[in-house]
Amino acid sequence: MLVSDFDYELPEELIAQQPPAERSGARMLALDRATGSTSDRHFVDFPNMLREGDLLVLNNSRVIPARLFAKREGARGNAMQTPTGSIEVFLTGQNTEHEWQALVRPGRKVHRGEVLNFGEGRLRAEVIAEGEFGERTLRFQPVDDFFTALEELGHIPLPPYIHRDDADTDRERYQTVFAQQKGSAAAPTAGLHFTPEILDRIRARGVQVAYVTLHVGLGTFQPVRVERVDEIELHSERYTLSAETASALNNARAEGRRVVAAGTTTVRTLEHCALQGEFTPHSGSTRIFISPGFEFKAVKALLTNFHLPQSTLLMLVSAFGGKGHVLDAYRHAVRERYRFFSYGDCMFLS
Repeated sequence: MLVSDFDYELPEELIAQQPPAERSGARMLALDRATGSTSDRHFVDFPNMLREGDLLVLNNSRVIPARLFAKREGARGNAMQTPTGSIEVFLTGQNTEHEWQALVRPGRKVHRGEVLNFGEGRLRAEVIAEGEFGERTLRFQPVDDFFTALEELGHIPLPPYIHRDDADTDRERYQTVFAQQKGSAAAPTAGLHFTPEILDRIRARGVQVAYVTLHVGLGTFQPVRVERVDEIELHSERYTLSAETASALNNARAEGRRVVAAGTTTVRTLEHCALQGEFTPHSGSTRIFISPGFEFKAVKALLTNFHLPQSTLLMLVSAFGGKGHVLDAYRHAVRERYRFFSYGDCMFLS
């Protein structure tokens, strides 16, 4: 298969630039995987489309204010005459307590050995490694309140197709209501539609709700640079499967109950863990890439937002729903003027 096989025409004006007025106010396109038939719904209908006994799994990763601006100090602490904010740093994943992967722009200016100064010295980091496409590994000087400093200095990392600066409201709306574990550079966007009231309705239908953690990292932002699907390699992302969720998954599997994943990050976590057989509590990292031909072992239904043309996430959804069915559904969504991407509408594939 070619990457270009997953293309579709999308008018620019259908890319959502703001969240819906109400968190649960999105439209929802329902797709029957067996027949390819679709129906136009709203997300508030989602609880009624679940079955008693379903296990709904959500990603509780929390988005950090990962977009920062820095001054350069040089390799030996010698201050350079660079205007504040001229170096943009986008934290994409945590390696260790003090080491982070980051995208740096303009990358050609920042090299190994240089020190970056954030917030008049509130945070300082040395560049310890360079990557080919602007990636850098940063080692931050230890501070007692790293994430507090990040909250004060950082900006919410809105995706590049949202053509505006982040606003105060994005700190709430680009975050799920159940976000707990800090570490994502982007929101698990299928989860943005849920409210406490929606979750209450879901539980009232006899649906069990469980959580995994997958911290969204560099792979979300890097475009596909190869022509063939079988040449794609994803960046590693960290995940955690708790004892409670592992038990819920094993019980659902043993009892023949449906596992419903909210979001592609949840799918990737569950399917990676399912490759190991029985679900066991652990933390690790995954580079699992799911495309048509993949055999799903855990997930039986999927709630997801609409994804970019030729993206690995569209390939995952196509693997789950059938490439022809999914691309037909996308064309329907374009005709019906659905809102696309992170702040847009959603699909439910069952």
